Amino acid sequence: MTTTVAYTDAAGLAGTDLGWTEWVEVTQDRVNLFADATDDHQWIHVDPERAKDGPFGGAVAHGFLSLSLTVKFWSELFDVEGVSAKVNYGLDKVRFVSPVKVGAKVRGGAVITEVTEVPGGYQFAVDQTIEIEGGTKPAVIARGLYRFYA
Repeated sequence: MTTTVAYTDAAGLAGTDLGWTEWVEVTQDRVNLFADATDDHQWIHVDPERAKDGPFGGAVAHGFLSLSLTVKFWSELFDVEGVSAKVNYGLDKVRFVSPVKVGAKVRGGAVITEVTEVPGGYQFAVDQTIEIEGGTKPAVIARGLYRFYA
């Protein structure tokens, strides 16, 4: 469920836990499309037969594919109304904790840790986690930086 706030209420959101998204399956088609987009066709990602004998027992998503899902999950969890622009400003820290096997389901969670004023708007620091259904460790942990301009 998306938490939607007015721009005028954005400053007081530090500490807000936004919860979790729905599960999304990471398919081989998605992995192949990402491989084509990034020219990263390493066999552990795009050759399921060979990957069965690899270090993960099957094909896995690219770490950066898993990370890129934070954009999808963030937009499902949070929105600010009454702004002129919304910008992905960057990342402070990223760790790929566990590989995501093709066919696994993942979901995203987020906690707004800081809200700071920047020229023309607010910057949010958001601790994001991508977890794997049935997994014991998250796939990705990252601190995302997002800006909302009046």
